[in-house]
Amino acid sequence: MAVDLVIFDCDGVLVDSEPISVRVGTAAVRRLGWTIDEAEYAARFVGCTKEYWAEQIGETPPGWRERLDAEYVAAVTAELRTIEGIEDVLDRLEVPSCVASNGRHATIRRSLELTGLARHFDGRVFSAEDVARGKPAPDLFLHAAATMGAAPERCVVVEDSPFGVTAAVTAGMRCLAFAGGLTPAERLAGLGATLFHHPAALLGLIDSLV
Repeated sequence: MAVDLVIFDCDGVLVDSEPISVRVGTAAVRRLGWTIDEAEYAARFVGCTKEYWAEQIGETPPGWRERLDAEYVAAVTAELRTIEGIEDVLDRLEVPSCVASNGRHATIRRSLELTGLARHFDGRVFSAEDVARGKPAPDLFLHAAATMGAAPERCVVVEDSPFGVTAAVTAGMRCLAFAGGLTPAERLAGLGATLFHHPAALLGLIDSLV
């Protein structure tokens, strides 16, 4: 089955934002009295929607969310980098591509602009804000494929979280899961994706599907 479209997640696949998000988020929920470490925070929240995160966090004191947002923006502005090797993949990729992320448009745009990756996805960025349900529902990937004019079975999704892999598989798309980042390989195994550990393997994997 040919590949007509490659759909990239953003956080953890294109940009190395997840360690920053986990560090800042863990510190913030500890201020609420949670007893949680970064590994547990990552397992619970990496790849989730803002709505899911808010439901799990519950009520917060005045100003808490604003402080968290400000801390996150300051940290990513100072520290955000691309995932090592992914820019070379984007430079060499010959199949049409787009981004589909559970993040908000403003957050995705900031990440892509800070890292210089925005040039690869001009006008081809999709957010959970665009659909009724974000990942792990398939809506976002199906919306991206329909907008780009690609049949689901001819799409390949590049993901790094169980939320995203589940969404891709449910959408009827083939999925390549990055197991070299924050989410351990054992949490990605058995979900229906092909695992890889470095972006250098991506082009060969995509070519093997064409």
